Amino acid sequence: MVRGTAWELIHRCNKEEIDQYLIDRAKKGFTVVQTVILAELDGLNTPNAYGEHPLFDYDPEKLNPAYFELVDYVVKKSEELGLYVGLLPTWGDKFNKGWGVGPVIFDERNAEVYGQTLAGRYKSNNNIIWILGGDRVPENEQHFNIIRSMAKGIRKTDSTHLITYHPSGGKNAIDYFNEDWLDFDMFQSGHSRLVKEYQYVLKAREKSPDKPTVNGEARYENIEDRFWEKEKFGWLDDADVRVSAYWSIISGAAGYTYGCNDIWQMYDIYRQPNLQARTDWKVALNLPGSSQMGFMRKMFELFPWQNMNYDSSLILNENAENESYIIASISKERDFILAYTPTGKQIDLDLSRMKSNTVYTYWFNPRSGKFKYIDQYGRDSQPVFKPWAEGWGCDFVLIVTGEKLDIAKFYNE
Repeated sequence: MVRGTAWELIHRCNKEEIDQYLIDRAKKGFTVVQTVILAELDGLNTPNAYGEHPLFDYDPEKLNPAYFELVDYVVKKSEELGLYVGLLPTWGDKFNKGWGVGPVIFDERNAEVYGQTLAGRYKSNNNIIWILGGDRVPENEQHFNIIRSMAKGIRKTDSTHLITYHPSGGKNAIDYFNEDWLDFDMFQSGHSRLVKEYQYVLKAREKSPDKPTVNGEARYENIEDRFWEKEKFGWLDDADVRVSAYWSIISGAAGYTYGCNDIWQMYDIYRQPNLQARTDWKVALNLPGSSQMGFMRKMFELFPWQNMNYDSSLILNENAENESYIIASISKERDFILAYTPTGKQIDLDLSRMKSNTVYTYWFNPRSGKFKYIDQYGRDSQPVFKPWAEGWGCDFVLIVTGEKLDIAKFYNE
């Protein structure tokens, strides 16, 4: 459910650093880590921590075994820790250079060979999720066919592991590849406080067939808000992480990917920073947003959250679609409701939609992972639920259940 972004993990880190990152994320409740074999930051020319390049002669059919020993290590260590690896065969600049370093090395033929080779190497590992694309959308037929060929190559050998696609900002994979090989949709909602992440989920649900969707790249903690603009809007923080995460999951996403500007690039003070990275990654591991993702996972796992149905009509008070937009879902059995207020705005909730005549209500604090019991009500009552703080960073989850929650179990696990 909770994924982590470590694009440069294989390219820049040694085994001890890889262990440090993976152990930290496993302890915090992450389930998937996303990383890249042919990395974005000059991944073909700049060697890994052991001086190895991934390919000989820039040829996707000539893999360097010494480089891939570290890829193997990441996959194996992740499996030991109970983590899946969202493994990108390549960053997008290797088939569509765009704004990247490149060089472009893929065509339809070698993309298929490369995909089949990777699939053969990792088909016996149970913790692989294949992610094609790498922050790109296809711009011409050749781009489309390269990706299709890579997927075809994987499927020739590997019929088990899931495959998806990582598009660039503001896009859903299913907009480009609504094809049999795409097992689930992935979208990149991007790095802006103005983004309404739930809209990507709702758009995906309108497609046929209805595939699960995951927010694969959202607002990064510790990155400039809308960094591509000339105007300065400040920095995104843990509140941005929480808003984009809860908006994504409560609207129906199957997963959410946490990202941090310092961690995706494994930045330290001796490296050239990208996008004004400012905190060494080993320190940034302790930024609050990542721990709060673990709180979120534990809260959702109190419920069969996969059975939630997004329903905006549950919110009875005025609810403009701005940074304070309240989002709510109700279970198919009508035995629980989860409503999220991003800035502490009061919630007027339609309790009559619950099946039980008596309901129990709680606040969940996403910053601390703590619950506060509110009261019990009849389903025909109309209470106003007002959090005790309001403003940016004062987000809360309102929980309504037909039976009392076992809060002690939550704290003890």
